Amino acid sequence: MFKKILIANRGEIAVRVIRACEALGVKSVAIFSEADEDALHRRFADEAVCCGPARATESYLDIGGIVEIAKSVGADAIHPGYGFLSENAEFAEAVAAAGIALIGPTPEVIRSMGLKIAARERMIAAGVPVVPGGVAALTDVTVARAAAEEIGYPVLVKASAGGGGRGMRRVDSEAELEAALERAASEAEAAFGDGAVYLEKFVLGPRHIEIQIMADAHGRTLHFGERECSVQRRHQKLIEEAPAYGMTEATRAAMGAAAVRAAEAVDYVGAGTVEFLMDSAGAFYFLEMNTRIQVEHPVTECVTGVDLVALQIRVAAGEAIPFGQEDVRLAGHAIEARVYAEDPDKGFIPSPGAISGWIDPSGEGVRLDAGFEGGQTVTPHYDPMIAKLIVSGRDREEALSRMSVALDEFWIAGIRTGLPFLRRCLANDVFCKGAYDTAFIEDEMSGELPELAPALRDLVYGLAAWRASKEGGDEGATWRVGLKKKDSVDVRVSEESGQVAMRVDGRDMSCGLNEIASDVFEVVSAARLEGGEKTRVSISPKKNGAFDLGLLDRVIRLKVSAA
Repeated sequence: MFKKILIANRGEIAVRVIRACEALGVKSVAIFSEADEDALHRRFADEAVCCGPARATESYLDIGGIVEIAKSVGADAIHPGYGFLSENAEFAEAVAAAGIALIGPTPEVIRSMGLKIAARERMIAAGVPVVPGGVAALTDVTVARAAAEEIGYPVLVKASAGGGGRGMRRVDSEAELEAALERAASEAEAAFGDGAVYLEKFVLGPRHIEIQIMADAHGRTLHFGERECSVQRRHQKLIEEAPAYGMTEATRAAMGAAAVRAAEAVDYVGAGTVEFLMDSAGAFYFLEMNTRIQVEHPVTECVTGVDLVALQIRVAAGEAIPFGQEDVRLAGHAIEARVYAEDPDKGFIPSPGAISGWIDPSGEGVRLDAGFEGGQTVTPHYDPMIAKLIVSGRDREEALSRMSVALDEFWIAGIRTGLPFLRRCLANDVFCKGAYDTAFIEDEMSGELPELAPALRDLVYGLAAWRASKEGGDEGATWRVGLKKKDSVDVRVSEESGQVAMRVDGRDMSCGLNEIASDVFEVVSAARLEGGEKTRVSISPKKNGAFDLGLLDRVIRLKVSAA
């Protein structure tokens, strides 16, 4: 076993690897940029070394700098996590040249599976089903037109070196093809330094299902069942489940066997994920292989009872997987919800800033993998994911129920997050029935929010005025509160005997406030509100007299000024 592992990453995955190191009795070394000086992964590791300024290219992506740090601290292995350098062949080569073990695949494997055209060829040769399409880069629009005609519209233009939806365009007719090719190639060149694109059939109404695999250096490759990853925005996963809804044992076995063949075709060693698209008839097609641990690995850990990160480290250290395929059994159901610092109501744009309040969820079957806590600041320099909420139960119904409760309990104040949107997803009938595909967010969650009920609206306006009065306003003063000046209403608030009395636009109400975290309140209202008599609200002061009020299903920004 390794003596010391350097973790070439940040955030929740760095914390997760540190915990695996602790379980194995291995010393951990964190690297942190100047922007992450107070980060959790820095504080939790046995050692921590600054790797450069905030810019990722000068810190977390600095191959030479990271290798030198690993050598200076005497690390005998590097864990790259996911993202950053986790699938970078040049990094793998530099680590090997330094005589350090990489907890990941060889440079040759990374290259062979990183380019989708080459990967498709290998999978076809290995007997793994692939989406109908080409196996060569397109350089001529005439050839592309002929290929699209043979495949049949709609088709998908995809970047060979792509990922995360970049360099990808759906094309429904020949008239759209040339422009789509140009845009996809340009985007791919900018994002990956490789403008090669190819065509494949666009699978209508697909589900995105992936298989977790683990392979050791002793000839054993196992799969650990599937994960459903169809809830996506901008081709980025948001909610994952294990096992997939309605998956039969026969299809699971066939998909698992295909994933094992895919890994064995490239002599894979380590943790990896083989991703498939499944059509409405149950046919599945190879999509790509991710040569690293995945963000969503915890749901597989929950239903198999296997610590995948610890096993990944053991395998990288040369150990054999200590069990066989027949020993891998799925029990119960698990759901993961990714929590981002972003504004879903504005196209999921990042929403960095200071976290003024944080309440962890708790309860049976609840796990939180977080990279932040209250009092820290989410910077704009990196991916905005701040936590993963994982909930498990005896079956999907129990897991859904526990996840709904955990999402209600989980509160983050000061920044906008995806929590309100996740709560709406869990309440959606289509999601609850498990009958969703990759178009779920676009089809089911793109509508405008319903207007607030009158009692809840009055409460929101009154709380904004009350919070403004706490910052130095006169007791009993009248405030002008609203989204815009023309939409403003007059609000008068007063506080006595634990009750806040509000007169909002001529209507009276009162409520009790119980502060349960910094600027997060449990509101007990005299007027019966939607969802019961108790409502949890976060109130985050912003600039120029504005306040963000976070309710269960939305975040509202109100401007408050003296009337």
